[in-house]
Amino acid sequence: MGTNGNEEVTSLYSLSCRDRRFSKHIHDNVHGNIYLDPVLLMIKVFLEMTFCLLLMQFFLQFVDTEQFQRLRELKQLGLTHMVYPGAVHSRFEHSLGVYWLAGEAVYTVQGHQGSEINIERNDIRTVKLAGLLHDVGHGPFSHLFEREFLPRVLNGSEWSHEDMSVKMIDYIVDAHHIEIDAAILNNVKEMVLASSANASQNTVNEKRFLYDIVANGRNGIDVDKFDYIVRDSRACGLGCNFQFQRLLETMRVMGDEICYRAKDYLTVHKLFATRADLHRTVYTHAKVKAIELMVVDALTLAHGELSISASIQEPAKFWKLDDSILRQIETSDKQELKKARDLVLRIRRRDLYQFCNEFAVPKDKQEHFKDITPQDIVCSQKNGDTPLNEEDISVSIVKIDLTRGRSNPLESIKFFQDYESDYKFPMRDERISHLLPAFCQDMIVRVYSKKPELVGAVSKAFENYQLKTYGMKAQVHDTPEKKKRRV
Repeated sequence: MGTNGNEEVTSLYSLSCRDRRFSKHIHDNVHGNIYLDPVLLMIKVFLEMTFCLLLMQFFLQFVDTEQFQRLRELKQLGLTHMVYPGAVHSRFEHSLGVYWLAGEAVYTVQGHQGSEINIERNDIRTVKLAGLLHDVGHGPFSHLFEREFLPRVLNGSEWSHEDMSVKMIDYIVDAHHIEIDAAILNNVKEMVLASSANASQNTVNEKRFLYDIVANGRNGIDVDKFDYIVRDSRACGLGCNFQFQRLLETMRVMGDEICYRAKDYLTVHKLFATRADLHRTVYTHAKVKAIELMVVDALTLAHGELSISASIQEPAKFWKLDDSILRQIETSDKQELKKARDLVLRIRRRDLYQFCNEFAVPKDKQEHFKDITPQDIVCSQKNGDTPLNEEDISVSIVKIDLTRGRSNPLESIKFFQDYESDYKFPMRDERISHLLPAFCQDMIVRVYSKKPELVGAVSKAFENYQLKTYGMKAQVHDTPEKKKRRV
């Protein structure tokens, strides 16, 4: 059975697009050389298939814009570099990495399954562009901006960087007069939103597996995680035993979803376990959270003067907001910013909010857990204790899971025995190993004193709260006496 014209076009597109002579390359410290491909347009003439290669730097049209270049000014891990000095990598390089891996993923399944899944050149272009632009609407300081700052100043705001990325993509296309097929543009935006709360419910069923490559809302395995797990681990000087290449090279499309070999079950588990470990040891490190709490307070104090949230619905203004907002506060002479400026200076001088103690919320209490507030701690004081005010205390509730809350994401993943089999099936942990965790979420309550001289009083009130709530001290150990005596 002969191949049709479209398959010939796609095949030549794939080969030509990967010809390095026609590509611009950027050297990346994780993936090596990343090639930004040109768009190659093929035209069929008369009875013979001839191709006119029009070199147009399609992806570079997006990269070489001030909106995309802004990602250089957003540190991938926000304020983590103040604890892990090497963590200064940006969302710019992460976005290039996701672009590259998105291409490798779609080339892999195309190479293995060819016409069986009918991947066309526009599919390749769409998936790679979604990878490139998935974070183009991200706010400053990693996820602190949308998860902690905005809900505080906008009363429970549900703004998300995915929604802003979609708006920013439209803005870039319009502002820079980029010619792009409307269907491709729409699919790119749906792929960016695929794992968010606002994912389209009308996504076409055809080739749904393509929507799982960049941001996987179905089971959480995507090239976004492949990149940041390895990149963040390397930047922080940590080892990383997770090998995404094993999954990337053996993935297979079955029934319009990406499936994995049964023998790679533990590799898939390691993806989620490594991510959870990074959350515990890096992203939510106790001192990193102390700095984040201070930055949220500083931004809140500066918000009235700087109207920081005013641009969050307007891409034309939002792209001008980046991590430099902290430097703007620090160097301002405005009296209105004095309190915010003093907090930033405290961070610079390492006069941080003091971590008092923490406890893990019991498993049976997590489902109906009610957030603990500074007021709860203050109200737990006893007569004769050093008086505290709510303004003296910060509480951080840290949730660490495997991407699906208390559910196991591996239960949503399908596996296959070998490449000779067309049968896909789920697998359960207990059939693989009894050493795998039976619970998929940690919830940790941390309390900080904003003043070093109050660490003892805050720690005591926090212990009283635990005794009142759980009938015991849930914390593992007492706050060190040395820290309590610090003045």
